[in-house]
Amino acid sequence: MLEVDQLSLAYGKRTIISDLSIEGLAAGTLTALIGPNGSGKSTLLKALAGLMRANSGRISLDGKDMTKTSLETRAQKIVYLPQALPASVHLRVFESVLVAAKASALAPESGPIEVEDILSLLKRLGIEHLAMMYLDQLSGGQKQLVGLAQALIRRPRLLLLDEPLSALDLNYQFHVMDLLRQETQQHGLVTLIVLHDLRIALQHCDYALMLAKGRLLAQGTTADVITPTSLSDGYGVTGRIEPCSRGTLQVMIDGLCDPIH
Repeated sequence: MLEVDQLSLAYGKRTIISDLSIEGLAAGTLTALIGPNGSGKSTLLKALAGLMRANSGRISLDGKDMTKTSLETRAQKIVYLPQALPASVHLRVFESVLVAAKASALAPESGPIEVEDILSLLKRLGIEHLAMMYLDQLSGGQKQLVGLAQALIRRPRLLLLDEPLSALDLNYQFHVMDLLRQETQQHGLVTLIVLHDLRIALQHCDYALMLAKGRLLAQGTTADVITPTSLSDGYGVTGRIEPCSRGTLQVMIDGLCDPIH
């Protein structure tokens, strides 16, 4: 379980996150981190991963205060996937995922099992044909999928994903979210994913956290968080949440709360 208590973060004198508390996110659940640009979503993920030092507050994972553990210890339990992989890495896809597996204390110890796990994961992501290609030869979308493979092969307790769908087409967006749900439930992960597409959040995620101006605007099930009120308060738009013909909730944006003239 992940819990955050009165977390505050700043860049110099500029406060990014202020007194943010998150009620327990349980293992096996997929949570969307949503909110307008500049609301602090990426900063929050970096803080949870230990890449930013909090000014104050507590981050607890399975009851242990992560702010008081070493970065090495935290890295064994928490995996953070940024929006883009480093551009200049000249490794084959298979090698890069193998390196990620060996970096984790939870990775299989025997060579044959590692190979089977990696090939199986690449196949489930639909990129097994890229196994022997070099990372610096891939498209942006392909690199995102490889990054996801590197993250999932480590089977962390907490998986933090910063806009992993941004370079993917509709087919892969659905495929990745479906796979994330399966992996999260099967391995008991706590998965937190930054999304801009509220439709995807409603369709695939169990819960949602909405940030606005560095504060937590709402937390709960996706249907409880993504509402006309939160669309207005968080995004400054007027909208409706309505079921489609199959009963899936959809976000309908009607206009701006305060149109710019």
